Amino acid sequence: MNIPVTVVILAAGLGTRMKSRRAKVLHEAGGRALIEHTVDTALSLAEPDHVFVVVGHQADQVKRAVEGRGVRFIRQTEQKGTGHALIAGRESLAPLGGLLVVYYGDCPLIPAAVLASLIDHQKQSDAAGTLVSAELEDPTGYGRVIRDAGGRVLAVVEQKAGTPEQLAIREANVGIYCFQAGPFWQHIGELRPDNPAREYYLTDMIEILIRAGHKIDVFRADNPAALLGINNRVELAAADRTFRERKVRELMLAGITVEKPETVSVDATVVIGMDTVIEPFAQILGKTKIGEACRIGACSIVRHSELADNVQVAPFTMINTSRVAEGAHIGPYARLRLENDVAPGAHIGNFVELKKTRMGAGAKANHLAYLGDSVIGEGVNVGAGTITCNYDGRAKHQTKIGKGVFVGSNATLVAPVEIGDGAYLAAGSVITDSVPADALALGRARQVTKPDWARKRREKPTTKA
Repeated sequence: MNIPVTVVILAAGLGTRMKSRRAKVLHEAGGRALIEHTVDTALSLAEPDHVFVVVGHQADQVKRAVEGRGVRFIRQTEQKGTGHALIAGRESLAPLGGLLVVYYGDCPLIPAAVLASLIDHQKQSDAAGTLVSAELEDPTGYGRVIRDAGGRVLAVVEQKAGTPEQLAIREANVGIYCFQAGPFWQHIGELRPDNPAREYYLTDMIEILIRAGHKIDVFRADNPAALLGINNRVELAAADRTFRERKVRELMLAGITVEKPETVSVDATVVIGMDTVIEPFAQILGKTKIGEACRIGACSIVRHSELADNVQVAPFTMINTSRVAEGAHIGPYARLRLENDVAPGAHIGNFVELKKTRMGAGAKANHLAYLGDSVIGEGVNVGAGTITCNYDGRAKHQTKIGKGVFVGSNATLVAPVEIGDGAYLAAGSVITDSVPADALALGRARQVTKPDWARKRREKPTTKA
């Protein structure tokens, strides 16, 4: 039977145990917000218009985190518990029928295969719902599954409401459910905030449905660690480590060499070609794409950038939102700060910073330069200490340097300025006017040399006060 599946992700809470002013689901693991992970898992189970995110704290930010995925949202203005979150969405959810899957937005490691198995289990069952449980060494903070002598589920009791005997039970409800929509919506109005927290607990639906004559099944988790939510920064770090270990392993199996993989951080969204080498302590982040046979040097950081084949990035280099073409060399200690485009075979050397600059094919800036808001032609040689002065205190201006230009060391180019093809700029020059092609431009004071001046000064008697 083709039974429709609707997924509801509970993501309205702040998460006080995170000790943060940010909503818990906005914290990141593996380079993505927790809510991104859980929504993407849901989209493997249901169509986008059947995936709902319950938002509350920082609702707009949570929506932005998953925008473009086509999912829908339920606004829980007041956070009165997990059951209240479903009540808030009843008008949108109840008409969809089929099966209703509910889980938390702070569970980024939930395998889609486990949820798919849960759904298959419920489809083959005559129960009104199935909850996922796990045997935990320390179930503190989780609801306990209460069973009768025959092992049938009677209820789920939350930590705050449990008796000492109930809290001694180690079978925990991990907060993942699959309900038949019909019975669920028929009885949700029976939820009451009759508990110490004065909240509407979704777990109370278990007892309500059983009292109405329905059965509740349990789906036991083989790997409970993957199903548990993130409650604090320690658990967040553990989830991040898991994602990064998975990604590095995936890369190595795909033909990428990762030296000292335990030190390397690669986001899940990164794509890398085979025979590339990643040196220790490198970070490759965001939507970065790296081609084949590249080398990313030790302690380098590449974020939201595109590197073609055979690019060499020397150690301690930072590349951000930039494109680097085939065969280019970057670093060491270089910084491509923002929106740069480096053409094939170009060289960006140590302590060179680029910002919104296009570096032409074969162009070189090998030492100690700042090139901002610039267009630099093919085969240009930029000497050490060169600066393009792109900011006049109020606005940014562009520098254009033609093909084959030689820029002497310590040259200062005051934008807006244009240098013609084949021109020479003398070392130490301040260039304020455009230079025609093939010209030599000097912009410095004439040297004055006074013979024997230093010797005479040394021999001059010292005047005593």
